[in-house]
Amino acid sequence: MLLNIIFLRITLFLYFIGAALYLWNLVSNKKGIANAALWTAGAGFVIHTIAIIIRMAEAGYIPITSLHEAISFFSWAIILIFLITAFRYRVSALGSFLVPLAFILMASVAMKPMAIRELPPMLQSAWLGIHTILILLGGAAFALSFVVGLMYLIQDRNLKAKKIDTLYRKLPSLDILDELNHKAIVFGYVLFTLGIITGSIWAEYAWGTYWSWDPKQTMSAVIWFIYTAFLHARFTYGWRGRKAAYLSIGGFVTVIFTFVGINLIIKTIHNFTS
Repeated sequence: MLLNIIFLRITLFLYFIGAALYLWNLVSNKKGIANAALWTAGAGFVIHTIAIIIRMAEAGYIPITSLHEAISFFSWAIILIFLITAFRYRVSALGSFLVPLAFILMASVAMKPMAIRELPPMLQSAWLGIHTILILLGGAAFALSFVVGLMYLIQDRNLKAKKIDTLYRKLPSLDILDELNHKAIVFGYVLFTLGIITGSIWAEYAWGTYWSWDPKQTMSAVIWFIYTAFLHARFTYGWRGRKAAYLSIGGFVTVIFTFVGINLIIKTIHNFTS
């Protein structure tokens, strides 16, 4: 068994424990659970980082070419975004949504082939690695906006129902959630835009054309227009609150469909290998 696979299995276990602790913390008044969850998720992130570095050394290229590798990196990026946000805003409740999401994604490909394969010539380009990293980091930021959107709707409902319970106390205020949603989408939008640009450069190198309207390229354009519309509506019409939350949720559903769904139902030149 390759060393990176052993580290990935340890990562999956730590993310599971971290997710369980964070979910417990969401409904419990016991002190110390959030810290234990954070340290566990952080340890999982460190092990995950080591696994990716080892796989890169073993493969000789940036390992984001198969579905397993791409989802592994996406999960890593989600935890990275979570840790940065958690330390910046001290919002432990984010972990109750993002760490389980990362675990579910990792678990979904745990039984997929993990063998390192030799890349075909068209994939042997630094632009491919840069493009994929930017797209997945942007997607991780959109995952944060998705989670924050869900939290906003839950907190908004609690306030309207005047339901002051443990969950209400664990979630941040609506103003903080709206600010987080906006910042996450701006950050993700910049990365995703750069990812599309570098992807076009790689496409010209690989296939001799900057844009071919491949299904994934088309859906990437749809995602870009969704978040462009979000930012335009926010800056021009002041869209905030529930409207922003619904848009961030819908946008991320489109991201997941493009990232995973198309790969499973349509054969395209952008499909990840199995």
